[in-house]
This record gives sequence, structure tokens and C-alpha cells, in this order.
Amino acid sequence: MVENLRADKRTAERREVSFPARLTWKDARGTMRFASAIARNVSDLGIYLECPTPVSIPLYRLVQVQIERSGTSPQAVPPALTRGRVLSAVYRVSPASMSKRQGLALRLMVDPRTISAAEPARATA
Repeated sequence: MVENLRADKRTAERREVSFPARLTWKDARGTMRFASAIARNVSDLGIYLECPTPVSIPLYRLVQVQIERSGTSPQAVPPALTRGRVLSAVYRVSPASMSKRQGLALRLMVDPRTISAAEPARATA
């Protein structure tokens, strides 16, 4: 019997989406910056965005992410993102190339315990 060595270790299920989003952050000098993006997949704890124009956001920078409400189905959007802007941390930056746009993976700074009350509690050490 062959075991699948690549187990899915994600805490929350990812959903493929395509809706507009907006990023807000302060740069190293404290100047407020804005960027438009397209959400490509979401989960209850994270979101992956593609930016049509490259942005200079370093890893671990705190950003505010907000989705555009027009044209998005409520089932595809995590509950945290339906309330407006959500504080998030940049944990992966994929550089732009000739064939693809710059990508940003964000970790939503939400309490994981509030995600799903129906899920059984997990032991923590």
C-alpha cells in the first residue's frame, strides 16, 4: 500500500475565487499606501491576492485588506472579510514575471477560535 506523503496540513479549507480587493498599509517612512488587487483564493484564516501592478510590501508587514462587495457571493467570502477591513500580515510575496502578476499571501489576524464554533476544540500544548 502506497501512502500519500503529501498530506494537507491546512487548518481551513481554501476556496478558489476571483473578486476585487483593496490593500492599505504604511511604508517604512509611515506614509499611507494603497493598492488594488484580485483575490484568487481565500480561507477562513488567509487570502492570496494578485496585484495588477507591482507593489513594494515586505514580508511580515501588517496591512489592511478589504474586499469589494459588488459581485461577490457571501458563501465564497470568509466571515472575517464581510465585516470590512481586516488586519493581516504578509507571509509570502511572489514576484511578478513576464507571464504572471505579483502575488501576496496574507494571514488574516483573526482569532481562530471564532472561525467555526461547530468544529471540535483541539488540544494545545
